[in-house]
Amino acid sequence: MPEFSNNERKILEKHFSNSDKNVFAVITPRQVDRGALMSRYSRTDKSMRKIFLDEFLKNKNRGEEFYDRVLLEYGDDSVAELGIGQVAIEGLSNIAVKKIEDRRIGFSYLEKSSRYVSWDKKIKGKYKFLYEPTIMKTKFADEYVNACNLDFEIYSKNIEPMLKLIRERDSIDNYKFKDKDGKEKNFSAINDDTIIKSSMRIYNAATKAKALDALRSLLPASTLTNVGVTGNGRAFEYLLSILFASELKEENNLASQIKHELDTTIKSFVRRSDDKYGKVLQKYLNSIKKSAQNIAKTSISGTPINGKSVKLVESENEVKVINSVISAIIYEQSPGIVFEKILQQVKKISINRKRKIIMEMTNLRKNRRHRPSRAFEMAEYTFDLVTNFGMFRDFHRHRALTLERQLLTTLHGFDMPQEVKDLGMQKEFKECMKNSHDVFKKIQKKNPEEAQYVVNFAYNYPYMMKMNMREAVHMIELRTVPQGHQDYRIVAQKMYQAINKKHPILSNIMKFVDMNKYELERFESEKRTEEKRNKK
Repeated sequence: MPEFSNNERKILEKHFSNSDKNVFAVITPRQVDRGALMSRYSRTDKSMRKIFLDEFLKNKNRGEEFYDRVLLEYGDDSVAELGIGQVAIEGLSNIAVKKIEDRRIGFSYLEKSSRYVSWDKKIKGKYKFLYEPTIMKTKFADEYVNACNLDFEIYSKNIEPMLKLIRERDSIDNYKFKDKDGKEKNFSAINDDTIIKSSMRIYNAATKAKALDALRSLLPASTLTNVGVTGNGRAFEYLLSILFASELKEENNLASQIKHELDTTIKSFVRRSDDKYGKVLQKYLNSIKKSAQNIAKTSISGTPINGKSVKLVESENEVKVINSVISAIIYEQSPGIVFEKILQQVKKISINRKRKIIMEMTNLRKNRRHRPSRAFEMAEYTFDLVTNFGMFRDFHRHRALTLERQLLTTLHGFDMPQEVKDLGMQKEFKECMKNSHDVFKKIQKKNPEEAQYVVNFAYNYPYMMKMNMREAVHMIELRTVPQGHQDYRIVAQKMYQAINKKHPILSNIMKFVDMNKYELERFESEKRTEEKRNKK
């Protein structure tokens, strides 16, 4: 480690967390310099702090110059992963936000929740949905606006009645809360004012979530939301190219806006998204789409499925998969032996012994955060799913898998929540769905992509998911926790049952799947949150 003068140390401590240790954080303010330092690090035997003093301190453009050379001249895309950008996007539709969240690698997202936030507020007298620019230039503009307004009106006026129904049907007296003495007691048995207020907060939050969960089905895909995006430069560059290539005006506009803002922080990393290189990529992406459309038109026929569906359509023989999984489990601990030889020997082990090995791996898991080892990635499953679009939005967050989806339509029927029926609002709910369907059909004839905006969350939506067992464990265990939305809990439970039927031995690793049904899903979770809040 180089020795620095006192003056150099003072300078370095403004840009690094320390000047004398082997481990340090890079805190220099400019993202482009952080990334360039990291990349330059691999091309010299100097320490990073020495590189900074020699090359970056006196040259404010050193970071940009480095990336111009490496990215544009050498085409080394991997260095673009060293720059990190954070962007908040407000007022985008549920169509556009899904396009952004389709990206799997290099991004983290946080999106406004339809469970905790209601969409009944107006801005300047208008409900929060996108007045889609292409539709607004057609003769169907008024019908589109009226359909969306009707959705929001029925959603808004039923929030309080839905809350009242849920609270009458499932009274606070049905639940227990922790009193000052640490004991769980019925609400009516609690006398302390602070505990009473705390209990009311828990119950009110859980019932509000239940009410909004039921009513979100009415919202159209044009509903405006907010999303925070954190990602590296390479991921942003690819995202921007995809948005620039889109046929939707909203997504084109978002691409320009996002790039403009990223130019203020990581300009060098996203420069190619719409230059000559980016335009070639955009052309390629559109060519793939058109080619696939032509193949589908000439080779595929059939009628759309109506209603919900969860079907395991592809998986291998269990014995074959178990052999691969066990071979992968012991591979690291078999030095000098190639996988092929291990597999040959594992095949000779008795099925009872193999079952015990899987159970041994299962017993080692003490909670759902103890993920199975990568060996379980050797088993794969492909599902055909048709669920309501609102539920799809939750499953869409899982990115360590293959997910392909179709355009959002009204062709697969809709899903009416039981609470809507219980409240007696079937007639107006169906009116919304019919209205949306009629407008959708009119717009779809010439603008199939734009027609998506009028489709409600209640409408069923087809997509396919391919995942390995390791990811299936994570997703299914997470999506069956008691506080989860009842729609995706049911689907995740069916996925588990399908895997369990196909692979009864291997599926034992899915140790923390919750198959129970809960009336007030968020209750226990809200209790834990409140307890943590009170400890502070």
